[in-house]
Amino acid sequence: MDKFAQVDADWTLFLDRDGVINERIFGGYVLAYKDFRFLDGVLENAPSIFSCFCRVIVVTNQQCVAKGLLSKEGLDRLHNEMMLDFQKAGAKIDRVYAALEKKGDPPFMRKPNGRMAEFAQRDFPEIDFSKSIMVGDTDGDLQFGKNLGMKTVLIESAEKTTIVPDLILNRFGDLIDFI
Repeated sequence: MDKFAQVDADWTLFLDRDGVINERIFGGYVLAYKDFRFLDGVLENAPSIFSCFCRVIVVTNQQCVAKGLLSKEGLDRLHNEMMLDFQKAGAKIDRVYAALEKKGDPPFMRKPNGRMAEFAQRDFPEIDFSKSIMVGDTDGDLQFGKNLGMKTVLIESAEKTTIVPDLILNRFGDLIDFI
């Protein structure tokens, strides 16, 4: 099996949340951790995948905050619980960056805009986008990665995409076979 990236400890893994880490609620939002469902194999495979990278960063669009459905503090609690579950499984997420505005609203943090990655690079100066992989399930995720010169991985879902990624997988856990 060919490797699409020769990953070493200098590389960074960027992950979308909904549709990659957890079940995406089409037409809705995960508003409480009790409704957060890890996708099959994510927690089990995260330790072996995450250990290949220097950093693991989650970048997620969460307009539910701007819509008043969830507070910023509630979203932070949800992300802290998610990170704790990863930690219990033996995998570490270094940081979660969330775009809170509605689609089209300023300050345009939402993917495919690269602002969340720029903040990650500011916080972790060793991040080199040419040595990064973006894993997502939407065109916005893939364009985000491509705009920054990252390798891109599509996790197939019910979402229809038009952007061609570097790699297409059925599930996150399969990434280990290609790095």
